[in-house]
Amino acid sequence: MVGFKPSDVAPPLGVKMASAGAAACVADLITFPLDTAKVRLQLQGEMKGVEGIRYRGVFGTISTMIRTEGPRSLYNGLVAGLQRQACFASIRIGLYDNVRDFYSGGKENPGILVRILAGCTTGAMAVSFAQPTDVVKVRFQAQMNLDGVARRYTGTMQAYKHIFQNEGMRGLWKGTLPNITRNALVNCTELVTYGLIKEAILRHKLMSDNLPCHFVSAFGAGFATTVIASPVDVVKTRYMNSPPGQYKSAINCSWTMMTKEGPTAFYKGFVPSFLRLGSWNVVMFVSFEQIKRAMMVTKKRVEDRN
Repeated sequence: MVGFKPSDVAPPLGVKMASAGAAACVADLITFPLDTAKVRLQLQGEMKGVEGIRYRGVFGTISTMIRTEGPRSLYNGLVAGLQRQACFASIRIGLYDNVRDFYSGGKENPGILVRILAGCTTGAMAVSFAQPTDVVKVRFQAQMNLDGVARRYTGTMQAYKHIFQNEGMRGLWKGTLPNITRNALVNCTELVTYGLIKEAILRHKLMSDNLPCHFVSAFGAGFATTVIASPVDVVKTRYMNSPPGQYKSAINCSWTMMTKEGPTAFYKGFVPSFLRLGSWNVVMFVSFEQIKRAMMVTKKRVEDRN
């Protein structure tokens, strides 16, 4: 057995939410440069004010950013990103099992439709709560650290304040609808695919319930999620980063992309999206399983002492 053994007792809700939030923060710390590269590639074609800078591929984008803006630019928006994960993942991942069991009436092996409904539910709930952190994160990742180019925001709290003062509460929740759509898709695909792959591996005894099993399951979940969620993700990123008045709605943003750039625009940044989602899923799910088990071991030791 690699890592901590599975607990004999089902983890309580608090353990699942805390371990999900912590694991997501670990995953963000490791994969954030890939996410920043993905955002820059998705926005390419509408970024203004900088001539001569073109991004080509995920590693080319990272290289260009380091050369023109310095290595720190890869972590633009990290604070907001960690705030987002602490709120977002703890709800969408931590609550998933409980919501799934509620919908299924406590059945041991609920069907796919029940799992999808649970994933969509917790994904939508998480976005409704954590949307402002996502808006700030995207805008920080989009802005360039170049001499002569005005920066929209200088700090995370200043960004929240500036958006509220200039765009109101609607500005902080800008892009909520496409983000709910995107994260409902991401969450149900991610969690359902991970669960189904993991269960199939264990059922056919291809691996035991340890790190290699979690790695394979998470990698498969990351690829499936990227294919399904990329179009909505591009629209969400562009709409949230746009200045007031550029797009009338998320649907108008989608139509503008289709008419001006063609259908391939919806898959801009696909490779960095997959590299990011694939690696993020691997780090997050492996960390989630281990942190959850470690917390249960600690909890049992504390109870035994008492």
